[in-house]
Amino acid sequence: MDQQRVVIIGAVALGPKVACRLKRLRPDFQVTMVDQGEYISYGGCGIPYYISGDLSDIKELMSTSFHMERTPEFFEKAKDVRVMTRTRALAVDRESKTVKVHHLDNGQEEDLPYDKLVLATGSHPRRLTVPGGDLPQVLRVANLNDALVVREQISQGQVGKAVIIGAGAVGLEMAEALSDLWGVETTLVEIAPQVLPGVLDPGLARMVLTNLEGHEITVHLQETVKEIRAGRGDYALEVVTAGRTLDADLVITALGVAPNSQLARDSGLLAGPSGGVVVNQRLQTSDPDIYAGGDCIENIHLLTGKRVHFPSGSLANRQGRVIGTNLAGGAATFPGIVGSFTLKTFDMAVAATGLSLTAARREGLDAISALVIQADRAHFYPGQDLMYLDLVVEKKTRRLLGVQGLGANGDALVGRINSIAALLPRRATLEDLSNLEVAYAPPFAAAMDIVNAVANTAENILDGYNRTTDVAEFEKCFLTDQPEDTICLDVRGAQNAAPYVDLFGERWLNIPQETLKDRFAEIPADKRLFVVCNSGVRSYEALRQLETAGLCNAVNLQGGVAALKKSGLLAGGEEEKK
Repeated sequence: MDQQRVVIIGAVALGPKVACRLKRLRPDFQVTMVDQGEYISYGGCGIPYYISGDLSDIKELMSTSFHMERTPEFFEKAKDVRVMTRTRALAVDRESKTVKVHHLDNGQEEDLPYDKLVLATGSHPRRLTVPGGDLPQVLRVANLNDALVVREQISQGQVGKAVIIGAGAVGLEMAEALSDLWGVETTLVEIAPQVLPGVLDPGLARMVLTNLEGHEITVHLQETVKEIRAGRGDYALEVVTAGRTLDADLVITALGVAPNSQLARDSGLLAGPSGGVVVNQRLQTSDPDIYAGGDCIENIHLLTGKRVHFPSGSLANRQGRVIGTNLAGGAATFPGIVGSFTLKTFDMAVAATGLSLTAARREGLDAISALVIQADRAHFYPGQDLMYLDLVVEKKTRRLLGVQGLGANGDALVGRINSIAALLPRRATLEDLSNLEVAYAPPFAAAMDIVNAVANTAENILDGYNRTTDVAEFEKCFLTDQPEDTICLDVRGAQNAAPYVDLFGERWLNIPQETLKDRFAEIPADKRLFVVCNSGVRSYEALRQLETAGLCNAVNLQGGVAALKKSGLLAGGEEEKK
């Protein structure tokens, strides 16, 4: 392959990865990166941790692992890549193979010739289209300039109250960033009926909500912002929703992002339903001399076969390597995604991969979910804590569709989610997960790891051995409606059950599982039974005993009392970590 001129539009995540990979393979190629911003090659996902104060200097987001700052000079000297910052790409002429650019500092325009072009234009935050949405104190945290403005206002004591509009990943991360170190009184407003909509199913989302409220974050769900206006008292702004008016010194909008694909569409390249650029597995656009990746494209979801927009810094870096390889004459491919995700919110890690139960059913799949709550290491090892995994499985084929989870030990949780993510593209089944080999030592896991345990639980549900219900059904049928023919059978020890026996009286029957076979006569045969233990294991055994004795009007509460507490429905600590 002869020496070629490669122009890369965008220099944050995908662009620098393409440039570095290509120059390592073909040092003779001429590579130019163009970006309209001042800062390049930074870790945008680290912005909340700069705002929070976890990172003291914003330059840490632009540094290599060897603490070299990734400036234009660094790329030109260390990588032999020409970098043009504060330069906006205006148009692509595919026939003449040139990119018209506008230099923002001097107003001049020029045409950059290319042999191959890479679109690394990323995404942009969705705008809040209400009156007052463009006021100066209403900010979007989309880049380092935004981060600097927010951090300066907070550190100078200008922000006592903040409202964040949107309770997705960015909204939750910003809530922690504002409140945890700086002590800003923070309110989240979300139009959906749960936090992390589209990511978690309602059960785990409710646990995340409880955790937020436990850290003094006020959350208003199912509320639409109608207007933002100047404040009338001590605060700069008022946020008017359908249900209330909220005072604020600062408003941050976190409404998700959309692909920056206008340049591609204006040049006649094919785009998909989300607006993202359509690419093949080599990450070529509809013009084979133009490649694209990262947040500006649509990816094939390997479980549904549909094209989806999935913004991710990790994804952009992996795709950048593929593009760089192909530009150098290779034949690398990127088959698609399963949609892996994680975040930290205060002392809780949240992670997911594949399809939620809601998403699976929306796709027309006949699916069930199995929730397991288990210690994140051996139950006898000091410092262990509970991990929550909810596995989604297709009924007929027993194919794994996805998993989501929560836990205090984020590394342990993400490790489990990643192990299942690796199985999903291979159309793995419950049997594959049940027998998945994982490393074991008491400081890191239980002998029966939670990934094996959740597969076994799903098998028991599908085989009809474990008839289950969830927290939402328990709340409705036991706590809210309180029908006379429904009781809770608590099969834990008397000491653990005592507070709830006192609270609910005859509606909360305590018979420890190890004594159950001798006490069937104490169980009303005409009542519907919610069988509970701390996590759902002993209650499953009790359920099998009840059915053998002919008491079949019983269901096992998935996650048990631990799930009820984590959801904020029962008070008290988690007495048993098993």
